[in-house]
Amino acid sequence: MNAFFETLAQWRDAVLDRLPATGVLRWVVAVFALYLLGALLLGMYWSMAPAQFDVRERASELAAREGGQVVVGSVTTGAMIGVMETLLEKPGGFLQNDRLPPGVWLDNMPNWEYGALIQVRDLARALREVLSRSQSQSREDKDLANAEPNFNFNADSWMLPASESEYRSGLEYSLNYFRRLSDPQSPDAQFFSRADNLRYWLSTVESRLGSLSQRLSASVGQVRVNTDLAGDESAAKSTATAAIQEVRTPWTEIDDVFYESRGTAWALIHFLKAAEVDFADVLEKKNARVSLSQIIRELEATQDFIWAPVILNGSGFGVLANHSLVMASYISRANAAIIDLRGLLSEG
Repeated sequence: MNAFFETLAQWRDAVLDRLPATGVLRWVVAVFALYLLGALLLGMYWSMAPAQFDVRERASELAAREGGQVVVGSVTTGAMIGVMETLLEKPGGFLQNDRLPPGVWLDNMPNWEYGALIQVRDLARALREVLSRSQSQSREDKDLANAEPNFNFNADSWMLPASESEYRSGLEYSLNYFRRLSDPQSPDAQFFSRADNLRYWLSTVESRLGSLSQRLSASVGQVRVNTDLAGDESAAKSTATAAIQEVRTPWTEIDDVFYESRGTAWALIHFLKAAEVDFADVLEKKNARVSLSQIIRELEATQDFIWAPVILNGSGFGVLANHSLVMASYISRANAAIIDLRGLLSEG
């Protein structure tokens, strides 16, 4: 740390030596230059992805803090709470709605946050719609009914209200649900560990990963046959489209899609590990535990360290690497494994 401040002092002196010897202007320019330098270094620090956490330990910590115990559903709910708390409390906090430097200059971390946030929203909806309800006609949980719209609040809102305040409200409702799960006095708070419930949530995950895989693959441009109406001769759609389509992700969005995928995979790793605990009996009965473990393994590969200073977009077999195609490979394999897992869960 001392070496860091010594380096800053040396840069300050170097800037001062090149400025005219007029007092106020000299110091104003020097302070502004140091501010820009500090903001740049701080932005680099804020852009580092947070480490993964142990979902079992997080559930135990929450149970101890809230005065409850770990029951069926606690690990999944605790994982959702842990991911959301990480988004709000990591270095720099939630950056997507920042309007001042260095947050306003950053785009990699805000896109990473968005990918993780989408997964929180999907899981919150699954909790509200199926995981906490015994059947379609049963009453939805009051806390989850409030948490979901809070998590779906606009991520770009800077104030009145700020996104963070809405997400913290969603966390409070989620914590209430977590606390009530193990409270004998609140039998209306339930988490139903059933194969059909797990399949419901995985169907949403499948759609998200499929879309990301297509967007990542389009980094080099693809010519695709239009298969919108394939398999149903009576199918129709609103407007006509070309039989052959060229799909390409704009070069300015390539790194955005890449980091959104990284954030998505980071959140999913925690949620799938939690499902491995809460749906242990279901997975064991269906002999599907190894399938879920393989999905987690594929997603963990997306979190490897990136050695290049920027996200490269070389051609498929060109001289330079294409990080988007590598990411698409992992995402596609995880998505294919989810499709297989849903098939196993649907079998008797």
